[in-house]
Amino acid sequence: MKIIHVARDGRDAALSLHNHLGNFTARARAQLDDISLGDPKFGDKYPEITPDPALFFHEWLLGREDRDGPLFLDLENSYWAARHDPAMLLVHYADLKKDRAAEMRRIAEFLDIEVAETAWPSLVEAAGFEAMKRHGAELAPATQDLFEGGSDRFFNRGTNGHWQDAFSKADLDLYAAMVKRECSPELARWLEFGRHGPTA
Repeated sequence: MKIIHVARDGRDAALSLHNHLGNFTARARAQLDDISLGDPKFGDKYPEITPDPALFFHEWLLGREDRDGPLFLDLENSYWAARHDPAMLLVHYADLKKDRAAEMRRIAEFLDIEVAETAWPSLVEAAGFEAMKRHGAELAPATQDLFEGGSDRFFNRGTNGHWQDAFSKADLDLYAAMVKRECSPELARWLEFGRHGPTA
């Protein structure tokens, strides 16, 4: 077995999570309510999601219910600790955005998949965000029933850094302090920038 973990800056991840959790269809919400009501651990309806991304991020930082930023860092620490395991490959969303072709080659090599050179351009094109969004209904058919707007909602923006205009300075400072406290400097840098560091 081989494991590929794809990470993203926590602030971008929280904003993406807000987009998903806050845009379930009524049918999907009803199913989540049924699951939560039937689970003795919870026994109530699925938590309501605030439409305000700033408030959502604040709750995520504080670890409220399913919006748990501290658990996000626990997860990332666990994968980071296993990064030298031959069966583990860490991939970062920023690196995929920066050089998708190189990252795809890393993944193919890790999985021992041989790809003909002539096939690479079309594969790289097909793996791009815009191509996936264009074919979203085919690639992720379940999203049509899960999210208002279907696959267009699931494949929302595909960019980084929108958190800069979405969250309060106080909460961004709180996030930075949490990362500094919970992560090594190397992990903190990787989580924010990926393998190649900040763009000059």
